[in-house]
Amino acid sequence: MVKHFLFFALFFGLFGCNNKTDKIFPEKITVTESVYASATVQPDSLYQAYSSVVGILDRNLVEEGDLVRKDESIVQIINTSPKLGVANAKLSFELARENYNGNAAVLKGIMDEIEASELQLKNDSINYFRQKNLWKQNIGSKLEYDNRKLAYELSQNKVSLLKSKYERTKKELQTQVKQAENNYKTSQTLSEDFTIGSKIDGKVYALYKNPGEIVNTLEPIAAVGLSDKFMVELLVDEVDIVKLNLGQRILVTLDAYNAEVFEARLHKIYPRKDERSQTFKVEAVFVSPPNKLYPGLSGEGNIIIAEKKDALTLPKEYLIAGTKVLTEDGEVEVIIGVQSMDRVEILSGIDENIAVLKPRQ
Repeated sequence: MVKHFLFFALFFGLFGCNNKTDKIFPEKITVTESVYASATVQPDSLYQAYSSVVGILDRNLVEEGDLVRKDESIVQIINTSPKLGVANAKLSFELARENYNGNAAVLKGIMDEIEASELQLKNDSINYFRQKNLWKQNIGSKLEYDNRKLAYELSQNKVSLLKSKYERTKKELQTQVKQAENNYKTSQTLSEDFTIGSKIDGKVYALYKNPGEIVNTLEPIAAVGLSDKFMVELLVDEVDIVKLNLGQRILVTLDAYNAEVFEARLHKIYPRKDERSQTFKVEAVFVSPPNKLYPGLSGEGNIIIAEKKDALTLPKEYLIAGTKVLTEDGEVEVIIGVQSMDRVEILSGIDENIAVLKPRQ
């Protein structure tokens, strides 16, 4: 009989404890709603340097990690452009200039035609006006008068057309000379050895080519960025991007600094979605950065989008279908507000004096 009593007491105690832990009262706490994002540290103003010519890398003038000034040379390239291209460009330039200025110039030929046509016009004009005066005195025939008039008008048109041709040809030749000169200068530049300089005062973070390797215009040669200013790149899921605004507070944790939390502010939101990862990239700047930072350090960021003090909250697992809770009197419809990772604000439907039961899974 005693054994049965002890078993019953133990069973009742366990059952009572389960009921107690499955029933809670809403409590007022500070609740924070945030958006999770993966984080990567990058130098500010980081860019990749490219070559504008094809050639062979002669030597790297700096080493990775070196500080450089703006316009300071980073690499030296030996250009492999053929010298024949320079010679051909020079010949084209000289030919275009000769056509425009030389003794056998095209313009000189057109000018000779204009002078001959003007002489013909002068002669046709004399004959026309002489015949016109005779015709007024009823001397001569109408046919002869019409022929003189037609010859005079044709000479006028010819002179006008030749002058237009002269001006048009002159502009075309001027353009050809300028184009040939530009091509010649470009070919001279491309045939010379080439150096690539830094665009900013910063640090060389990467050199992608070794001496002797081929350099082209499609592959980067170096990566340069600021040495004393870093930013945080975060990848945000597309369902959360509409919740973000510039200036929002971000709590960043980096794997290299264990559980230490650093504060940052949302600085830039890129408007284009990455179709492969279905994420948007945003940038943040540290409020108080760590003492040491390196490009590529990874971690996590929580972008705070809402924070409310003295909010009436419940654990999320006590919600039914997201909008109801189970009380001792049955299910009650509630209106929710701010949500954190594990808790949700209750705006109306229950108060802190109503016990809420945990629904069965």
